[in-house]
Amino acid sequence: MQHRMKPISILIFLLPLSWNAVAQRAPQIDSIHMVLLNPYIELEATQAINDMYNFKFEESMRNMKYLKYEYGWHPLPYFLMGLNYWWRIQPNLRDTQYDKEFHAYMDTTIFLAKRLHEEANPIEGAFFLAASYGFKARIESDRDNFRIAAGDGRKALKYLKESKDYTEYSPELLFGDGLINYYSKWIRENYPMLRPLMMFFPKGNKELGIKQLTDVSRNAFYSRTEAQYYLMSILYDEKKYSEARRLAKYLHHTYPDNSYFHRWHLRMLYQMGNQPQAEFEGLEIIQRIDSGYVGYESNTGRHAAYFLGKIYKKRQPGKAEKYLLMGLKYSEEVDATKKGYYFLSLYMLGEIAQKRGDKEQAEYYYRRVKKLSGRKHSANKKAKKALREL
Repeated sequence: MQHRMKPISILIFLLPLSWNAVAQRAPQIDSIHMVLLNPYIELEATQAINDMYNFKFEESMRNMKYLKYEYGWHPLPYFLMGLNYWWRIQPNLRDTQYDKEFHAYMDTTIFLAKRLHEEANPIEGAFFLAASYGFKARIESDRDNFRIAAGDGRKALKYLKESKDYTEYSPELLFGDGLINYYSKWIRENYPMLRPLMMFFPKGNKELGIKQLTDVSRNAFYSRTEAQYYLMSILYDEKKYSEARRLAKYLHHTYPDNSYFHRWHLRMLYQMGNQPQAEFEGLEIIQRIDSGYVGYESNTGRHAAYFLGKIYKKRQPGKAEKYLLMGLKYSEEVDATKKGYYFLSLYMLGEIAQKRGDKEQAEYYYRRVKKLSGRKHSANKKAKKALREL
């Protein structure tokens, strides 16, 4: 799938999240000194978090720096600033320009969390240590630095185990439990070669995982939006398209300048057959790229151009050709020429050329599909059939 992260990334990212999977007996703790349980701090953090998800990164950082001024002794502000850079990376995971800042803030979080853990609040300190090491592991995994990622993942797991008996952070902790329950089962079903690694995880329950993520998406504060975007992807894979579409619409309307949520909204509109609205959203994405909107770049553009090509293919083949060629260019700019959208765009260009009688051009596109795509890919099979019929 176009949105699916690599299975090894899922495994590494899940390590620091399975708090509730092992938490049963919760000793009483003094919640007064828990920053994460303080509703007043939640109010102070709300605007910063909303701006972050709406890709108003500089505005978000200004509010986060206020939190740093108020609570600079605590890891929370630095963790949120790290997340600020995490979301700058998400539209295009191949873009490494924000990696240095992301790691700097997470390393500061780890430094302060260790001090908090040793001197004042071992439970909250362990929470931030597990989370920070987990996000660092995920980034390293996305960069194919699996040795470093595994090391950070092991550190995350260490602090996770230390805090296993505390459940006061619920429903935040339910987020990890939901991911564990769903992906433990999903990985076993879809990647048999990874089953030996799954011995460290529970067997999982996809239905329970979806229910838990739904609860988090409605009731949590810090993990609400994270749960919603994971849940959207999961519901799509489970072919629960109406539910996935509702989440995509909600996320886009709540954070209209988030390019990641915008392209998901476009995808779901097309999936549900609403081509007029999908056309509008696709054209708006292209316009925003041309206007230099933050987060709107070539990786987002290749999604929009692909769907515009599909929309225009039958009724306006000239416009379809324009956007399909645009999509190829966007894909080449972000080194996404081994993705399904690239192969399928080439195939549709071949169909358009064939329909207008240009067999030479059609053959060129079909042969490119055959050369670049794997034999099992649907575009490869279609291209082979088309070449036989030319």
